[in-house]
Amino acid sequence: MTISVGEVQKEPIKNIERYTETPAVDRVFVEKAIKHVLAKIDQSLDVFTDKFPDSSSVNLVYKPIENVEWTTSFWTGMLWLAYEYTGLEKYRKIAEKHIESFRERLEKRIEVDHHDLGFLYTLSCVSAYKLTGNEEAKEIALKAADLLITRYYEEAGIIQAWGNLNDPSERGRMIIDCNMNLPLLYWASEVTGKPTYRNIAEKHINQAAQYIVRPDASTFHTYYMDPETGEPLYGNTRQGYSDDSCWARGQSWGIYGFPLSYHYISDWSLVELAKNLTNYYLNRLPKDHICYWDLIFTEGDEERDSSAAAIAVCGLLEMSKHLPLLDQEKKVYENAALLMIKSLYENYTTEVGSEANGILKHAVYYKGGRRGVDESCIWGDYYYFEALIRLVKDWKMYW
Repeated sequence: MTISVGEVQKEPIKNIERYTETPAVDRVFVEKAIKHVLAKIDQSLDVFTDKFPDSSSVNLVYKPIENVEWTTSFWTGMLWLAYEYTGLEKYRKIAEKHIESFRERLEKRIEVDHHDLGFLYTLSCVSAYKLTGNEEAKEIALKAADLLITRYYEEAGIIQAWGNLNDPSERGRMIIDCNMNLPLLYWASEVTGKPTYRNIAEKHINQAAQYIVRPDASTFHTYYMDPETGEPLYGNTRQGYSDDSCWARGQSWGIYGFPLSYHYISDWSLVELAKNLTNYYLNRLPKDHICYWDLIFTEGDEERDSSAAAIAVCGLLEMSKHLPLLDQEKKVYENAALLMIKSLYENYTTEVGSEANGILKHAVYYKGGRRGVDESCIWGDYYYFEALIRLVKDWKMYW
């Protein structure tokens, strides 16, 4: 299908001179940053062998939890990245142990009534299959894909984010985060030859492009569709500042998620859309290149969100690799990504040997819910590590 993108303006990048020179982020710099990540992972291996880090820290310390949150796979994904980079069996051994935990979670239907099955089973099981050929992991991931598509509404063309599918107050909700859950479905079509998974993913990304992205290239966190008629209803926020502001992490999910769908369906409008979202994002960054938790804030005392910045870096690197070499914007976006990585490493990382067991500090999970505010968030740690790996390897995505 051809993706339908609404009329979305593309802001020119203000102060573009910030991004015209390549920052001092060479291989030596990146390898030093990776060494720091590995040291922090090693610091927590014993604690998080049979347990998982909580979604966000308290006083920069993740408490150990069972495999119940939507975020547990980010730790497993970090272990796979560590194994891929180092070849050390200690990382693979624990990651493979986690596969059994994710199998049990699926079989017993433990906290799987949501669309984040994509996050959970891409980073735990698809990654295992791609790296090691683990057939059990492949079958578990395919079962997760089968469960994910049960949340699809044909008339609305969307996958419902969370909540009981029969609850009128929740029905028809899609959120920008789901862009990142769709690769599980694209992958499932590739390995099975069955088009159903891909068709559902394409229809969902089409609706996200049409309705979650606003005309000014900002994004809603969440948007409601009538599940019976497919009528678009309204957008609002769950974790942003207000319904008409732009939640930073949501914008980052868009910056990364639309190019990920392009990787599978080759519809160029998704890359152009990602450019528009990126320009909006870059124009609202403070001097150190790390966004506030909502892009309505560009200065002052509000909290930053290092986790949103890490996601955006991955999105910029994914988008840039698809741009032609002579595209003048390619270098601008690459330089922006490097500036963010440099700032994250120099200003937002925890110290090796400190009590803090996260990697990135100054992240925000849910400001309105007072959860994980100015803390570490496990997805931020994962995407920071993924971005570093992208910079030193011709990385074959887990997504």
